Amino acid sequence: MASVPDGLLGEGVWFRVEAAGTAAAVRRAAERLATELAMPDRRIADLAIVAAEAAGNLVKHAQQGVMLVRAVRTPEHAGVELIAIDSGPGMADVRHAFGDGHSTAGTLGIGLGAIQRQASRWDLHSVPGKGTVLAVQVWPSGPPEPAWAAGLTRPITGETVSGDVVVAREAGGRRQLLVSDGLGHGGLAAAASREAARIFRQAEAAGPAVVVEALHRALGHTRGAALAVAELDPEAGLVRYAGLGNISGTVFGPDGTRRGMISMPGIAGHQRRQVRQYDYPLLPGAVVIMHSDGVVDRWNPAEYPGLLTRSPEVIAGTVLRDAGTRRDDAGLLVARLP
Repeated sequence: MASVPDGLLGEGVWFRVEAAGTAAAVRRAAERLATELAMPDRRIADLAIVAAEAAGNLVKHAQQGVMLVRAVRTPEHAGVELIAIDSGPGMADVRHAFGDGHSTAGTLGIGLGAIQRQASRWDLHSVPGKGTVLAVQVWPSGPPEPAWAAGLTRPITGETVSGDVVVAREAGGRRQLLVSDGLGHGGLAAAASREAARIFRQAEAAGPAVVVEALHRALGHTRGAALAVAELDPEAGLVRYAGLGNISGTVFGPDGTRRGMISMPGIAGHQRRQVRQYDYPLLPGAVVIMHSDGVVDRWNPAEYPGLLTRSPEVIAGTVLRDAGTRRDDAGLLVARLP
Protein backbone atom coordinates (compact mmCIF):
# COMPACT_ATOMS: atom_id res chain seq x y z
CA MET A 1 0.00 0.00 0.00
CA ALA A 2 1.19 3.53 -0.71
CA SER A 3 3.01 5.47 2.00
CA VAL A 4 1.06 7.67 4.37
CA PRO A 5 0.78 11.31 3.20
CA ASP A 6 2.97 13.75 5.12
CA GLY A 7 1.16 15.03 8.19
CA LEU A 8 -1.32 12.20 8.75
CA LEU A 9 0.75 10.77 11.58
CA GLY A 10 1.14 14.25 13.12
CA GLU A 11 -1.39 17.07 13.17
CA GLY A 12 -3.32 15.51 10.28
CA VAL A 13 -4.23 16.59 6.75
CA TRP A 14 -7.13 18.81 5.67
CA PHE A 15 -9.11 18.00 2.50
CA ARG A 16 -11.53 20.25 0.68
CA VAL A 17 -14.39 17.89 -0.14
CA GLU A 18 -16.47 19.27 -2.99
CA ALA A 19 -16.37 16.47 -5.57
CA ALA A 20 -16.62 12.69 -5.62
CA GLY A 21 -12.93 12.37 -6.46
CA THR A 22 -11.92 14.19 -3.31
CA ALA A 23 -14.25 12.02 -1.23
CA ALA A 24 -12.46 8.97 -2.59
CA ALA A 25 -9.09 10.54 -1.71
CA VAL A 26 -10.27 11.00 1.88
CA ARG A 27 -11.22 7.33 2.12
CA ARG A 28 -7.88 6.20 0.69
CA ALA A 29 -5.95 8.46 3.08
CA ALA A 30 -7.87 7.12 6.06
CA GLU A 31 -7.19 3.52 4.97
CA ARG A 32 -3.47 4.21 4.50
CA LEU A 33 -3.24 5.83 7.92
CA ALA A 34 -5.04 2.92 9.58
CA THR A 35 -2.70 0.45 7.89
CA GLU A 36 0.32 2.42 9.09
CA LEU A 37 -1.13 2.30 12.61
CA ALA A 38 -1.49 -1.52 12.32
CA MET A 39 -5.23 -1.51 12.85
CA PRO A 40 -6.98 -4.85 12.18
CA ASP A 41 -8.31 -5.39 8.66
CA ARG A 42 -11.88 -5.57 9.97
CA ARG A 43 -11.64 -2.13 11.53
CA ILE A 44 -9.93 -0.70 8.45
CA ALA A 45 -12.94 -1.87 6.46
CA ASP A 46 -15.26 -0.20 8.99
CA LEU A 47 -13.21 2.99 8.77
CA ALA A 48 -13.47 2.95 4.97
CA ILE A 49 -17.28 2.90 5.27
CA VAL A 50 -17.22 5.77 7.77
CA ALA A 51 -14.87 7.87 5.65
CA ALA A 52 -16.82 7.24 2.46
CA GLU A 53 -20.16 8.11 4.05
CA ALA A 54 -18.89 11.22 5.86
CA ALA A 55 -17.10 12.56 2.78
CA GLY A 56 -20.03 11.61 0.54
CA ASN A 57 -22.40 13.58 2.76
CA LEU A 58 -20.21 16.66 2.30
CA VAL A 59 -20.31 16.26 -1.49
CA LYS A 60 -24.06 15.64 -1.68
CA HIS A 61 -25.45 17.92 1.00
CA ALA A 62 -22.94 20.51 2.22
CA GLN A 63 -21.50 23.88 1.35
CA GLN A 64 -17.74 24.52 1.64
CA GLY A 65 -17.11 21.06 3.09
CA VAL A 66 -13.71 20.19 4.53
CA MET A 67 -12.46 17.14 6.39
CA LEU A 68 -9.50 16.49 8.67
CA VAL A 69 -7.93 13.02 8.77
CA ARG A 70 -5.54 12.36 11.64
CA ALA A 71 -4.24 9.78 14.08
CA VAL A 72 -5.44 9.69 17.69
CA ARG A 73 -3.48 7.87 20.37
CA THR A 74 -3.48 6.56 23.90
CA PRO A 75 -0.46 4.92 25.59
CA GLU A 76 -1.93 1.54 24.64
CA HIS A 77 -3.08 1.90 21.03
CA ALA A 78 -3.94 4.24 18.16
CA GLY A 79 -6.98 5.00 16.04
CA VAL A 80 -8.12 7.31 13.26
CA GLU A 81 -10.23 10.43 13.67
CA LEU A 82 -12.23 12.21 10.98
CA ILE A 83 -13.62 15.70 11.53
CA ALA A 84 -16.07 16.89 8.85
CA ILE A 85 -16.99 20.57 8.79
CA ASP A 86 -19.39 22.42 6.51
CA SER A 87 -21.04 25.83 6.30
CA GLY A 88 -24.61 24.77 5.59
CA PRO A 89 -27.39 24.08 5.25
CA GLY A 90 -27.41 22.43 8.69
CA MET A 91 -29.98 20.13 10.24
CA ALA A 92 -32.97 21.13 12.34
CA ASP A 93 -33.48 17.60 13.77
CA VAL A 94 -30.20 15.77 14.26
CA ARG A 95 -31.79 12.75 15.94
CA HIS A 96 -34.14 12.23 12.97
CA ALA A 97 -31.27 12.62 10.51
CA PHE A 98 -29.49 9.61 12.03
CA GLY A 99 -32.44 7.35 11.29
CA ASP A 100 -31.98 5.11 8.25
CA GLY A 101 -34.10 6.25 5.35
CA HIS A 102 -33.88 9.98 6.09
CA SER A 103 -32.48 11.97 3.20
CA THR A 104 -32.43 15.55 1.99
CA ALA A 105 -31.04 14.78 -1.45
CA GLY A 106 -33.23 11.98 -2.77
CA THR A 107 -30.69 9.29 -1.82
CA LEU A 108 -31.18 6.19 0.32
CA GLY A 109 -30.36 8.15 3.47
CA ILE A 110 -28.36 5.50 5.36
CA GLY A 111 -25.10 7.48 5.64
CA LEU A 112 -25.33 8.86 9.18
CA GLY A 113 -26.78 5.61 10.49
CA ALA A 114 -23.90 3.66 8.96
CA ILE A 115 -21.39 6.04 10.53
CA GLN A 116 -23.02 5.59 13.91
CA ARG A 117 -22.85 1.80 13.66
CA GLN A 118 -19.26 1.48 12.44
CA ALA A 119 -17.62 4.21 14.54
CA SER A 120 -16.12 3.67 17.98
CA ARG A 121 -17.21 7.15 19.00
CA TRP A 122 -18.99 10.01 17.24
CA ASP A 123 -20.43 13.41 18.04
CA LEU A 124 -22.24 16.00 15.96
CA HIS A 125 -23.58 19.54 16.27
CA SER A 126 -25.64 21.31 13.63
CA VAL A 127 -27.38 24.68 13.36
CA PRO A 128 -29.68 25.47 10.42
CA GLY A 129 -28.11 28.16 8.27
CA LYS A 130 -24.68 27.79 9.87
CA GLY A 131 -23.69 24.21 9.15
CA THR A 132 -22.64 20.94 10.74
CA VAL A 133 -19.56 19.55 12.46
CA LEU A 134 -19.16 15.78 12.75
CA ALA A 135 -16.31 14.16 14.72
CA VAL A 136 -15.82 10.39 14.31
CA GLN A 137 -13.22 8.05 15.76
CA VAL A 138 -12.50 4.45 14.77
CA TRP A 139 -10.32 2.46 17.18
CA PRO A 140 -9.00 -1.09 16.77
CA SER A 141 -11.09 -2.31 19.72
CA GLY A 142 -13.21 -0.71 22.44
CA PRO A 143 -12.66 3.06 22.54
CA PRO A 144 -10.78 4.71 25.43
CA GLU A 145 -12.41 7.24 27.71
CA PRO A 146 -13.47 10.42 25.88
CA ALA A 147 -10.75 13.05 25.67
CA TRP A 148 -11.07 15.92 28.13
CA ALA A 149 -9.33 18.25 25.67
CA ALA A 150 -8.94 18.45 21.90
CA GLY A 151 -7.63 21.02 19.45
CA LEU A 152 -7.30 21.89 15.79
CA THR A 153 -4.72 23.78 13.76
CA ARG A 154 -4.90 25.06 10.20
CA PRO A 155 -2.19 26.84 8.17
CA ILE A 156 -2.60 30.23 6.55
CA THR A 157 -3.75 30.04 2.93
CA GLY A 158 -0.78 29.17 0.74
CA GLU A 159 1.24 27.30 3.39
CA THR A 160 1.36 23.56 3.97
CA VAL A 161 2.38 23.70 7.65
CA SER A 162 0.94 25.71 10.50
CA GLY A 163 3.01 27.78 12.92
CA ASP A 164 0.41 27.06 15.59
CA VAL A 165 0.61 24.00 17.83
CA VAL A 166 -1.82 22.87 20.55
CA VAL A 167 -1.07 20.23 23.19
CA ALA A 168 -2.87 18.79 26.23
CA ARG A 169 -1.00 16.77 28.84
CA GLU A 170 -1.48 15.13 32.22
CA ALA A 171 1.64 15.31 34.40
CA GLY A 172 1.94 14.73 38.13
CA GLY A 173 -1.83 14.86 38.51
CA ARG A 174 -2.03 18.19 36.65
CA ARG A 175 -4.14 18.68 33.54
CA GLN A 176 -2.47 21.33 31.42
CA LEU A 177 -2.95 22.95 28.01
CA LEU A 178 -0.48 24.69 25.70
CA VAL A 179 -1.21 26.90 22.70
CA SER A 180 1.87 28.16 20.82
CA ASP A 181 1.90 30.54 17.85
CA GLY A 182 5.34 30.61 16.23
CA LEU A 183 6.42 34.05 15.05
CA GLY A 184 5.46 34.55 11.40
CA HIS A 185 4.40 31.66 9.18
CA GLY A 186 5.78 28.60 7.45
CA GLY A 187 8.53 26.22 8.44
CA LEU A 188 10.43 28.42 10.91
CA ALA A 189 7.25 29.33 12.78
CA ALA A 190 6.28 25.66 12.88
CA ALA A 191 9.74 24.71 14.16
CA ALA A 192 9.45 27.16 17.07
CA SER A 193 6.04 25.85 18.10
CA ARG A 194 7.04 22.22 17.72
CA GLU A 195 10.01 22.85 19.98
CA ALA A 196 7.66 24.48 22.50
CA ALA A 197 5.42 21.39 22.32
CA ARG A 198 8.40 19.06 22.85
CA ILE A 199 9.60 20.97 25.90
CA PHE A 200 6.07 21.20 27.28
CA ARG A 201 5.55 17.45 27.09
CA GLN A 202 8.82 16.84 28.95
CA ALA A 203 8.65 19.69 31.45
CA GLU A 204 8.36 19.04 35.17
CA ALA A 205 4.92 18.95 36.70
CA ALA A 206 4.69 22.54 37.90
CA GLY A 207 2.34 25.49 37.73
CA PRO A 208 1.73 27.39 34.46
CA ALA A 209 4.07 30.27 35.29
CA VAL A 210 6.96 27.87 35.96
CA VAL A 211 6.26 25.99 32.73
CA VAL A 212 6.10 29.23 30.68
CA GLU A 213 9.45 30.31 32.17
CA ALA A 214 10.95 26.98 31.10
CA LEU A 215 9.55 27.40 27.58
CA HIS A 216 10.93 30.95 27.37
CA ARG A 217 14.42 29.73 28.29
CA ALA A 218 14.25 26.83 25.83
CA LEU A 219 13.11 28.77 22.75
CA GLY A 220 16.04 31.20 22.52
CA HIS A 221 17.50 29.37 19.51
CA THR A 222 14.22 29.54 17.60
CA ARG A 223 12.24 32.33 15.98
CA GLY A 224 10.20 32.56 19.17
CA ALA A 225 6.49 32.25 19.86
CA ALA A 226 3.47 33.69 21.59
CA LEU A 227 2.28 31.00 23.97
CA ALA A 228 0.16 30.32 27.01
CA VAL A 229 -0.31 27.47 29.48
CA ALA A 230 -3.51 26.76 31.39
CA GLU A 231 -4.07 24.25 34.18
CA LEU A 232 -7.53 22.93 35.04
CA ASP A 233 -7.99 22.05 38.71
CA PRO A 234 -11.58 20.93 39.30
CA GLU A 235 -10.94 20.05 42.95
CA ALA A 236 -9.88 23.63 43.68
CA GLY A 237 -12.45 24.98 41.23
CA LEU A 238 -9.77 26.98 39.41
CA VAL A 239 -8.13 27.54 36.06
CA ARG A 240 -4.51 28.67 36.49
CA TYR A 241 -3.18 30.59 33.50
CA ALA A 242 0.08 32.19 32.36
CA GLY A 243 1.05 33.46 28.93
CA LEU A 244 3.40 35.57 26.83
CA GLY A 245 2.09 37.33 23.76
CA ASN A 246 -1.17 37.32 21.87
CA ILE A 247 -2.83 34.07 22.95
CA SER A 248 -6.47 34.31 24.01
CA GLY A 249 -7.96 32.23 26.79
CA THR A 250 -11.60 32.25 27.88
CA VAL A 251 -13.60 30.39 30.50
CA PHE A 252 -17.21 29.83 29.41
CA GLY A 253 -19.40 29.19 32.43
CA PRO A 254 -22.38 26.80 32.41
CA ASP A 255 -24.58 29.83 33.10
CA GLY A 256 -23.54 31.51 29.84
CA THR A 257 -20.91 33.84 31.32
CA ARG A 258 -17.53 34.26 29.65
CA ARG A 259 -14.35 35.46 31.29
CA GLY A 260 -11.15 36.30 29.44
CA MET A 261 -7.77 35.31 30.85
CA ILE A 262 -4.70 37.54 30.83
CA SER A 263 -1.40 36.98 28.99
CA MET A 264 1.58 39.29 29.51
CA PRO A 265 3.28 41.10 26.59
CA GLY A 266 6.33 39.39 25.13
CA ILE A 267 7.76 36.73 22.80
CA ALA A 268 8.76 33.44 24.39
CA GLY A 269 12.44 32.87 23.68
CA HIS A 270 13.30 36.53 23.10
CA GLN A 271 11.64 39.16 25.27
CA ARG A 272 9.38 39.14 28.26
CA ARG A 273 8.30 40.96 31.34
CA GLN A 274 7.90 38.98 34.53
CA VAL A 275 5.72 35.95 33.87
CA ARG A 276 2.60 36.13 36.00
CA GLN A 277 0.02 33.51 36.79
CA TYR A 278 -3.66 34.37 37.20
CA ASP A 279 -6.38 32.18 38.70
CA TYR A 280 -9.98 32.07 37.49
CA PRO A 281 -13.08 30.24 38.78
CA LEU A 282 -13.82 26.89 37.13
CA LEU A 283 -17.39 25.81 37.77
CA PRO A 284 -18.64 22.28 37.02
CA GLY A 285 -19.62 22.13 33.35
CA ALA A 286 -17.41 25.07 32.34
CA VAL A 287 -15.50 25.04 29.04
CA VAL A 288 -12.02 26.50 28.56
CA ILE A 289 -11.05 27.66 25.07
CA MET A 290 -7.57 28.92 24.12
CA HIS A 291 -6.55 30.12 20.68
CA SER A 292 -4.02 32.05 18.64
CA ASP A 293 -4.78 35.35 16.92
CA GLY A 294 -5.80 33.38 13.83
CA VAL A 295 -9.13 32.86 15.63
CA VAL A 296 -11.19 35.92 16.55
CA ASP A 297 -13.14 36.36 19.77
CA ARG A 298 -16.25 37.73 18.08
CA TRP A 299 -18.43 34.64 18.22
CA ASN A 300 -21.43 34.19 20.47
CA PRO A 301 -22.17 30.80 22.05
CA ALA A 302 -25.84 31.79 22.30
CA GLU A 303 -26.05 31.43 18.50
CA TYR A 304 -25.08 27.74 18.82
CA PRO A 305 -27.63 26.12 21.14
CA GLY A 306 -26.14 23.18 23.02
CA LEU A 307 -22.65 23.55 21.51
CA LEU A 308 -20.79 23.90 24.80
CA THR A 309 -22.20 20.56 25.96
CA ARG A 310 -20.70 18.72 22.99
CA SER A 311 -17.29 17.04 22.74
CA PRO A 312 -14.15 19.21 22.64
CA GLU A 313 -13.55 18.07 19.05
CA VAL A 314 -16.94 19.32 17.85
CA ILE A 315 -16.64 22.59 19.78
CA ALA A 316 -13.21 23.18 18.25
CA GLY A 317 -14.43 22.45 14.73
CA THR A 318 -17.37 24.82 15.07
CA VAL A 319 -15.30 27.70 16.43
CA LEU A 320 -12.58 27.20 13.81
CA ARG A 321 -15.18 27.26 11.02
CA ASP A 322 -16.92 30.45 12.11
CA ALA A 323 -14.19 32.38 13.96
CA GLY A 324 -11.01 31.25 12.19
CA THR A 325 -9.34 33.48 9.63
CA ARG A 326 -7.63 32.35 6.44
CA ARG A 327 -5.20 35.30 6.66
CA ASP A 328 -3.23 33.70 9.47
CA ASP A 329 -2.33 30.34 10.97
CA ALA A 330 -5.16 29.28 13.25
CA GLY A 331 -4.96 27.08 16.31
CA LEU A 332 -7.35 26.46 19.17
CA LEU A 333 -7.65 24.08 22.09
CA VAL A 334 -10.87 23.20 23.95
CA ALA A 335 -11.10 21.56 27.37
CA ARG A 336 -14.23 20.39 29.14
CA LEU A 337 -13.91 18.14 32.17
CA PRO A 338 -16.61 15.52 32.73
